[in-house]
Order: sequence, then C-alpha cells, then structure tokens
Amino acid sequence: MLSFLKIKNLALVEDVTWDLGRGLVGVTGETGAGKSIIVGALKLILGERADRSLIRTGQEQCSVEASFELDNTKAIDAILDEAGIDKCEDATLLVKRVVSSGGNKQFVNGSPATTQVLKAVGEFLVDLHGPHDHQSLNSRERQMEMLDKYAGNEAALDTYRSAWKLWHRTVVELDELQNSERASQQQIDVLKFQVTEISEAKLKLGEDDEIEARHRLVANSARLGELCSGISDRLGEGDHSVVTALREVAKMIHELEKIDPASSKLFEEFESAQVSLREMESNVRDYADDLELDPKEFAELEHRLSVIQSLKRKYAPSIASILQHLADCESKLTKMEGRSEEIERLNKLIRDQRAAVEKAGKALGKKRTDAAPKLAKEIAGHLKDLGFKQSVFEVQLSVHAEPQRDGLEEVDFQFAPNPGEPLKPLRLTASSGEMSRVLLAVKSALAKQDAVGLLVFDEIDANVGGNIAEAVGRKMAAIGKNRQVIAITHFPQVASLAQHHFVVTKEVEANRTRSTIQHIEGNERIEELARMLGGKIESAREHAKSLLAGAVG
Repeated sequence: MLSFLKIKNLALVEDVTWDLGRGLVGVTGETGAGKSIIVGALKLILGERADRSLIRTGQEQCSVEASFELDNTKAIDAILDEAGIDKCEDATLLVKRVVSSGGNKQFVNGSPATTQVLKAVGEFLVDLHGPHDHQSLNSRERQMEMLDKYAGNEAALDTYRSAWKLWHRTVVELDELQNSERASQQQIDVLKFQVTEISEAKLKLGEDDEIEARHRLVANSARLGELCSGISDRLGEGDHSVVTALREVAKMIHELEKIDPASSKLFEEFESAQVSLREMESNVRDYADDLELDPKEFAELEHRLSVIQSLKRKYAPSIASILQHLADCESKLTKMEGRSEEIERLNKLIRDQRAAVEKAGKALGKKRTDAAPKLAKEIAGHLKDLGFKQSVFEVQLSVHAEPQRDGLEEVDFQFAPNPGEPLKPLRLTASSGEMSRVLLAVKSALAKQDAVGLLVFDEIDANVGGNIAEAVGRKMAAIGKNRQVIAITHFPQVASLAQHHFVVTKEVEANRTRSTIQHIEGNERIEELARMLGGKIESAREHAKSLLAGAVG
C-alpha cells in the first residue's frame, strides 16, 4: 500500500503530506480544486514524463516523495538489485522524483535511479486508471497474466517456460550451425591451413626468448672473441699486462715489509687478489674457446626466429596466444567437420524437447481453457452490476502457429457493450469511461489473485447514474478488502463507501492560490457529502447521513 505521499511545489500544491490508510480511500473536492494533482504526482512516481510546467510559479523545482509498504518484495528487489540499488528494508520502498529547470532526478531507497527503473518498479506498485491513462487491459500479454492468475497457473506456466527455453535455445543453436554450414567450406579451408601451419612449427612455450638470446650471442661471437682476447692480453704475461704490473707491486711490498714488518697487515689480501686475477684470465680463455662461430647453427637460429616472428605477425603476439589460437581452430574445425552428426543430434534433441513443450503447453492450455469461460462469466456478472445490463464479455483463446514463451495460445478479451453489436477486441470497443468500469469488473473478479497493491480510479464513475455510481463504489470497497484503492470521485454514493475520506480544497492567501488535502470525518464528512448532493440544506445533510449509514450497513 501507499503509506504516504509528500508533494511540494507541484502546480497549485505548495507543501502537502498525505498519510493514507488501507482499503478504499475516497478523494473529493470541487471542480478545479486540484484533485488531478494527486494523479499527476503518482505518474511522476511511476516514471512518466516530467513536464517542467508542473513547477509551482515562483519556484525552481518541485518534488514528489512516496513510501510503499509491501507484502512481498521479491520481484521489486530483483529489479533494484539488477540496477545496483539497495533492496527494500523492513518491506518498505521509498521513491522520490525531483523536477527542476536544470534537470530531473529520481531516487529509489535513497539511491539515484533512472526513469526506466521507476517504470519497472511501478508495474508492481500501482494500477492507474482514468481518461488517457495507460490501460493494462489493452495489452494481450497482461490479459494472459490475468487469466493465468485467475486459473492459478503459476506452477504450470513455470513448467512450460522451462521446457520452452530449452527447446528455443536448441532451435537457435541448430539455426546458427546450419547457417554456418552454408557458408563455411572456405572457413574450413582457412582453419585447416592455420592448424597445419602452426602445428608444423612445433612451438614450445618460452622458446622464442631462448632462441633470441642464443641468436644474439652467436651473431656477436666475433666481437665477443675480440673482447676476450683484449682482456687476456691485459691479464696475461705481456710487458704491459696487469700480471706484470702486479709483480712490480709485489717487489715493492716485500721491500716495504723489510723496512717495516708492521706494514705487512696492509697487504694481506694482495696474494688473494693475484690468484683471483689468474683464475679470471683462465676463465676468459675458456669462455673464448666456446665462442667459435658455427655458420650452420646461426642459419638455423635465423630460420627459427623468422618462423616464429611470421606466426606472431599472423596470429598473436606471443607463443602462448598462438598455441591458444591453434586450440581454438582445432575445436572449431572438429565441430564444423562433424556438423552432419551434430545437426542430426540437435534435430533429435529438438524433437524430444518440442514434445516436452507440447506436453507442458497442453497441460497449461487445458487449465486456461477451463478457466476462460468461468472468468468471462464472473466478469460479465460484475459488468451487469456496473450498468452494462445487456453487454457480452468473452475470454477467447486462439492457438499460435508455433509455441511462444507464454504458451501455445494467446488470449483476447472480447466485449460488446450494447445489444446487437458483435463481439470485438476490448481495446477496439470500449471507450475510456467504459474501459475503467470493465477494468473494475476484471479487478473484482481477480480481487484475490491480483498482485498490484494499489489501484487508482480517476473519476471512472463519470457519466453514470447514482445507482450505478453506488455499484461502482461497492465494487471498489470490495476490492479494498484485499488491497488499497484510491477513488477520485464526484459521486457522494462512492465517497460515502470509502473507509478514509479526503477532501481537496483550494485557498487564496496573499494573492497566491494553493491546494490542500485533509482527512475528514464526522460532521465534516456529512457536510462534504451534502455539498456533493447539491447543497447544505437539511435534506442534503439527512441524505448524506443515510448514505453513510448505508455504507456501514
């Protein structure tokens, strides 16, 4: 239910907080008082287009806030979770819409949201009906939802949809495979060439780094030999070598030690250094011996590098990626070369799955076929109470050429409001005023099954007599036993049946007009009903009292 609605600077409303109750909520007021603003505020909450002309004159923005108490948050929480918005806490949903000259903002549970999220959530919150408003009865999908709710088809529908999804997925898979077959011989040739080329290269992970390092070594072996020779010369026995210089240093150290034996500590590491240099010279010569250029090895390294670089340019920047490409090609090739077997397998699977779809669909269709005339009869009974004394209403089912997501058949509500007229689809026959009463009849039939918590009827009693208006009010009050109903009405017969009565008034203060809404009861309610009956004379008051007494009775 809608627990409160806060409207600020919207049209004639300056600042109003509306606390609602459960059951039937009646809203009355003189023509032009601003009752339509309630509907406008709810439309903003439901994500409909925001017109900046709604902003109260002299203000920069207007806002609407609403709090909904939910019996079941599962469906709405799923929408919010997908949108990255916090789920409902304590079964409460908070929605806020701000309209300004600089742009519009929406919030759900305190988080920014898109109008698409508001619309998706709104489908589970409010069913709004009045002239030129969206009519759920016009949608054949919604008509099917209503029939399935009436028939209690939730489990049967889930079974059918599960079977249909498996079948449909396999059909799509087969279609893709067959489409690929018609234009794939060239692709097979390309895949075979790539598999052969990469396989023959016999690539190994990391070998490119090893080969590049060895190639760099072999390619520079001549220069490395020159460097080793130079090092050996300077470490060897030549006149200007390091070893020769060290011998001269050794002679001077011995002479220094003879003069001052204590200086020997300064040169304890000298002998070790000489040994290390001799070992270095030997190691350099051994290293140089291993650097002999092998023209055959160099050519092999050149060729291997060329093969690897060519494959990298064609397929992927690394050996690991090339090998992955090879695996992918082999997998695709296996599937494509085995298409005949795969097509045969999928065809058999489709036949089996189609049989399961047909079985589940027939079970679902049987329940729909059994429920359709019962629902039509119940709706027709309510329609008679609402003034359509000689109307005809039918729930017609027709079979799809192919199974669809929601079943083997589709539904169409057929309606003939006047005698002698042929049955036609409801969306083509009922006027907006009639549609609202038909909806009320449908909602009455579905009172225990319908999941939408709040129904708003905006003057659906227009152009009817007092007796029918009372019937309309009683239908709405009956629905109000299971959910919340807001009825904006000019009829005292309807307003007297409301569990909660609010009146919208228009006031002028300091040359500014503003609309307010307040809860009335007792004498205030009698006075409002008397006004609606045509005046405040005593007879009108007595009539108002009798209406209230009849409502209680």
